[in-house]
Amino acid sequence: KWRIVFPDNGRQWKDWKQASAFYSGNRIQTTKYTWFTFLPQNLFEQFHRLGNLYFFFLAVLNWFPQVEDFHREITMLPLIVVLLSSMIKDAIEDYRKYQFDKMINFSKTRVYDK
Repeated sequence: KWRIVFPDNGRQWKDWKQASAFYSGNRIQTTKYTWFTFLPQNLFEQFHRLGNLYFFFLAVLNWFPQVEDFHREITMLPLIVVLLSSMIKDAIEDYRKYQFDKMINFSKTRVYDK
């Protein structure tokens, strides 16, 4: 996408209205998650890793009595620990990004005008 900047001289008012529909604000947002999308999006990203899929497969496999090798809880423990630690790390990292974005968005700026 290209960002188009129009001077405010009255002639390009129609073009400015059309272009400003795509760029409604001048806000910086570097966060990945929201309150509602954190859990599903984070789990989706975590299960793209091969190690997490392997431990998930072992946990599911141990729920069948014919294949059960360990106790169900013991097999799920490594997966739960890794997923929770990654979730906590991602949540802290995303919250720090949110705080930095908020600081940048509310900072004072200088505008050059003839």
